[in-house]
Amino acid sequence: MALEGAQQLLDFSQKLDINLLDNVIKTMYHGTGPQQKAAQEVLVKLQTHPDAWQRVDLILEFSTNQETKHYALQILSNVIKTRWKVLPREQCDGVKKFIVGIIIKLSSDAAASEKEKVFLNKLNIVLIEIVKQEWPRNWPTFISELVGASKTNEHLCRNNMIILKLLSEEVFDFSQGIMTQAKVKHLKDTMCSEFSEVFSLCTLVLDNSTCISLVQATLGTLLGFLNWIPLGYIFETKLISQLTQKFLSVPDFRNITLKCVTEIAGIDARAHEDQFCELFSLTMAQIKTMLPLTTNLKDAYKTGRDDEQNFIQNMALFISTILQEHGQYIEGKSDLHSTLLEALHYLVLISEVEEKEIFKICLEYWNSLTSDLYRESPYSNNPMSYPLLTNNSSIPPRRQLYLPILSNVRLVLIFHMAKPEEVLVVENEQGEVVREFMKDTDAISLYKTMRETLVYLTHLDYADTEHIMTQKLHNQVNGSEWSWKNLNTLCWAIGSISGAMHEEDEKRFLVTVIKDLLGLCEMKRGKDNKAIIASNIMYIVGQYPRFLRQHWKFLKTVVNKLFEFMHETHDGVQDMACDTFIKIAQKCKRHFVTVQVAEVMPFIEEILNGINAIICDLQPHQVHTFYEAVGYMIQAQADVQVQERLIEKCMSLPNQVWDRIINNATQSVETLKDPECVKQLGNILKTNVRACQAIGHPFVTQLGRIYLDMLNVYQVLSENISTAVQQNGEQVLKQPLVASMRTVKKEALRLISAWVAKSTDPKQVCENFVPPLLNAVLGDYNRNHPNARDSEVLSTMTVFINKLENHITGEVPKIFDAVFECTLDMIKDNFEDFPEHRTNFYLLLESINQHCFPALLQIPPDKFKLVMDSIVWAFKHMMHNVAETGLLTVLTLLHNLDGKDVAQSFYQTYFLNILQHVLSVVTDSTNAAQLSNQSKLLAYMYSLVESKKITVPLYPESSAPDMDNVVFVKGYTQDLLKKAFPNLQDVQVSVFLDGMYALNQDTTAFREHLRDFLVQIKECAGEDLTDLYLQEKKEQLKAAAAAKLKYQMTVPGILNPHEVTEEMND
Repeated sequence: MALEGAQQLLDFSQKLDINLLDNVIKTMYHGTGPQQKAAQEVLVKLQTHPDAWQRVDLILEFSTNQETKHYALQILSNVIKTRWKVLPREQCDGVKKFIVGIIIKLSSDAAASEKEKVFLNKLNIVLIEIVKQEWPRNWPTFISELVGASKTNEHLCRNNMIILKLLSEEVFDFSQGIMTQAKVKHLKDTMCSEFSEVFSLCTLVLDNSTCISLVQATLGTLLGFLNWIPLGYIFETKLISQLTQKFLSVPDFRNITLKCVTEIAGIDARAHEDQFCELFSLTMAQIKTMLPLTTNLKDAYKTGRDDEQNFIQNMALFISTILQEHGQYIEGKSDLHSTLLEALHYLVLISEVEEKEIFKICLEYWNSLTSDLYRESPYSNNPMSYPLLTNNSSIPPRRQLYLPILSNVRLVLIFHMAKPEEVLVVENEQGEVVREFMKDTDAISLYKTMRETLVYLTHLDYADTEHIMTQKLHNQVNGSEWSWKNLNTLCWAIGSISGAMHEEDEKRFLVTVIKDLLGLCEMKRGKDNKAIIASNIMYIVGQYPRFLRQHWKFLKTVVNKLFEFMHETHDGVQDMACDTFIKIAQKCKRHFVTVQVAEVMPFIEEILNGINAIICDLQPHQVHTFYEAVGYMIQAQADVQVQERLIEKCMSLPNQVWDRIINNATQSVETLKDPECVKQLGNILKTNVRACQAIGHPFVTQLGRIYLDMLNVYQVLSENISTAVQQNGEQVLKQPLVASMRTVKKEALRLISAWVAKSTDPKQVCENFVPPLLNAVLGDYNRNHPNARDSEVLSTMTVFINKLENHITGEVPKIFDAVFECTLDMIKDNFEDFPEHRTNFYLLLESINQHCFPALLQIPPDKFKLVMDSIVWAFKHMMHNVAETGLLTVLTLLHNLDGKDVAQSFYQTYFLNILQHVLSVVTDSTNAAQLSNQSKLLAYMYSLVESKKITVPLYPESSAPDMDNVVFVKGYTQDLLKKAFPNLQDVQVSVFLDGMYALNQDTTAFREHLRDFLVQIKECAGEDLTDLYLQEKKEQLKAAAAAKLKYQMTVPGILNPHEVTEEMND
C-alpha cells in the first residue's frame, strides 16, 4: 500500500474509494512497521473529520471487509454521542432510517443474521445510542414500532428482543453518571408506562413459539426486565408457573429460566410472600426431578459439561437468594420444612464442589444464616445462660430447625478453610514446602468470611464445633486422615475461632490441641513435615492471646518454643517465629515485665540476658522484628528507672557495634567509606527505628546517646555522596556503597521521625533535637544533586510540624527557604518525575498551612505566589493522593484566611485564578475521581462571593463601577465555560450557574448539580463518564466497613485477636 494513495481518503472532494479503505484497514490490523503506523495515522484523521460520518452509508453498503464496517460504525457512534443535537433534523431522521433498515434486512434472514452476528450486535448498539437521544420526544412510537415489527418474523423478533434488553440495561443498569438525573427518570417512567406492549410480546412468544433461539432470547430479555418491571406483571400473571413448569425442566432453557426465577426470588415484596413460597416449592420440585438428592454434586460438577456446571452454579444462586430474602417466611410454613431442609442439603452438597466461585456463593448464604441465628440469641458471658449448655427446650426454635444441617456446614468449612494471612509456610504446586512471598488477596478475603462464619457456627453450638475439630485432630495423629492439606485446613480453622468459646472451654480445648500437635511434631520425621506442623503450632498459639495471658507457664513454654524455631533454617519458619513472637509480645506485654509466680525475675530479663544466643541465626530483617517485639514489652514497664535500664540492656549489642564504628571514624573518617561498616550502620539504625516505634517517648534515653554522632555520620556520608556525584556523575548513585550510604541517611531520618511522632514533650524536642537536626539536614538537602536528595527530609519536616504545631512556627521560614524552591524545581517540569518528593512536598505544604499558618503569611509576596502556583499545580495532578492534598490545602487555606486582615488582598490577587483552575480541573474528564473534594471547594468559593465576605471588587473598577462580585463572577464563569465548551447551550450554562449560588450550602445537592452539568459536557464531548461516582463509591465502602466493624466488636471472636486494640482487650 502506498501512503500517497491512502491520503486520498482524506480528500472529501473525491468519491470514496472503498477498496482503498479496505486495504488501509487491513494494513492497520494485520500489517507491521512504518506501513501500519501510516495506516493508523490516516484512519485516525479520517475518523475525526467532521464530514466522515456522511460516508458511513457507502462503506456499510459496499465494503466486504467486516473490520471496515466496524470502523464505519465507530465513526457514526461518535457523531451520535457528540454532535447529534446540532445535526439538522432531516439528517438525524435519515441516519435513523438507514440504521433501522440495515438491522431489519439482516435480522429478518436467519442465515444472514448468524453469519453477520458481530456486525449485527454492533448495529444494535448504535441503534440504542440513537434511541437514547431520540426516544420518547422525537421518536414516541419506537416501542410500538418494535413490537409491531416483531410479530411479522420470528428471526426479526429475536433480534428485537436483544434490542429491548440493551435498552433496558442502558436505562436501568448503566445510566448512573451517563445521563442527567432528570433524563434517567423520564426514560424510566416512559419505559414503565409502555411496558404492557413489551410484556404482551414476551407472553405471545413464550405461549406459542417453537423456535429455540427466539425463546432463549425472550427469556434473556425477560431476565433483564425482572429487576424493574411493575410487580403485577410477575405476581398477577401466569409468569411464575410458566417459568417453573413449562421451561425449567427443558435442557435448552433450564439455565436461563433458573436465572429468571432467581431474579424474581431476589425481589423485596413482602405483600407477595405466599407467591414466593409457591415459587420456592415449584422450583425445588423441578430441581429434585432433574437432580435427585442422592446425586454426588461434587463428582457431577467435575465430570459435567459447561451447561451442567452452570446449572449447579445457578442452583446455588437460586437457593441462597430465595432463602436469604424470604427464608424466615418459608420457615413459618410447617408444610415447607421438609422442602427447606432439602434445599439446604443441596446447598451443603454444592458447597463441596471444587470451584471457588461456587463455594463463595454458598459461603455468603451460610454467613448470612449463621449471623442471623446468632443475633436472635447473642453470646452471654454467663455460661449458665448459654443456651447450649442446658436442655434443648432453651434453644430458640429457629435454631433447632437448622442444627442438623449446620453440623454438616461446619465439616465443609473446616475441610475447605482458606489460608490466613499470618501463615507463611505453604505447599506449592510441586508439592514442596516453601515460604510464601506474594500475598493472595483473594484468599485473604475468603479466609475472613470463612472465619466469621465459623465463629458464628461455634457460638451456635460450640460443643459440636469442638467435637468435630478434636475428632479430626485425632485422625491426624492416628494417621487415618494425615496429609499436609488436611492438617493445614484443620489448624487454620482452630486458629480462626479464638474468642468464640467460654474461657474454661477454650482452655480445655486448646491444651488438647497443642499437646496433640507437639506429639505429632515429635512423631513425624522429615524437615518438611516438621516445618508444616511448626507453622501450624505457631499460627494457633498466636491466635489465642487471651489463653496465653491467663496461663503464664504455657506462655513461657510457647515463647521458648518460638526461640527454638528461630534457629530452624527451613524456608519461612524463622519469619513465622518472629511474626508470632511480636504478636504475642503486643498482646501479652505486661506479663513479660512482671515477676510471675515461681519465677525469680521478669521474663524480659531472661530474654535480654540470652539475646545474643536467641538471635544469632536470624537474618537482619528478622532481628529488627525481634527488637520491636522486645520494645513492646519494655514499653509496658511502668517504673521509669527500670524501663531506662531495660532500654539500655536491650540496645547494648547494637550500641557496642555503633561505638566501635564511631571510635574508628573519629580516628579516621575513611572508615565511613568501608562497605561492611556502612551496611552495619544501616542495620543498627533500622534496629533502633523498630525499637523506637514500639517503646515510644521513653526511647529518648537511647536516642540522646547516639543523636549527635548520628547527625555527624549523616553529614559525612552526605559529603561522600556529593563528592562521588561530582566526580562520577549521577549514575554513581546506583552503586551498592553509595546506595548503602543513602540507606543510613534515610534510616537516621526515620528514627528521628519515629521518636518525634511518639514524643510527649514538644518543648524538649524543640530545644534539644530540632536545632542540630535542621543544621545537619537542611543545607545538605539544598546543596545536593536533585537525584541525591532524600524525600525523607520532607516527610521528617512534615512529622515535626504535625506533632509540634505552633511550637515550631519560628523555624518554618528556615525550613521553607531550604527545601521549597529546590524541590519545586525538581517536580515542576512534568507530573511524573520524583513521585515520592512530589507527594511529601505537598504533604509538607498542607501541614504548614494547617498548623503554622502565620508563618505562611510572613513569607515575601514573590515566594507566596510560588506557593499558590504549586498548590494549583498539585490539584491538577494525575496522582490521586497529590490532587487530593492540593484541593484540601486550598480549602484549608481559604478557611484559615476567613476574618484575617490579609484576606481581602488575597482574594483580589488569587481568587479568580484559583476559580479558573478549579473549573478547568472539574470539567477535565481525567480528574473525575476528585469530584467530591472539587465540589466542596467550589461550593465554599461561591458561598464566599454570595455572602459578601469578599468586600474588595474582583473586577476592574474602571470598566464597571456599578458591578457587584456576584454578577461579575457569574458572568466570568459563563465566559470561561462558553469558550471551553462552545457546544453548550446558553440555557444549560445559565441553569448551572444559578445552581452554584442556590445550592452552595448543601454539599450533596451541590455535588449532584455539578455532576449533572459534567454529564451534559461529556455528552457533547463523547467522553467516558464512568468515573463520576468513583469517590462516593469509595466513601460508601468506607462507611459500610466502619458500620460492619462496629457490629463485629459486639460479637466475641469475630475480630482477629490481632485486630483488637489494647483498650478493647482491657
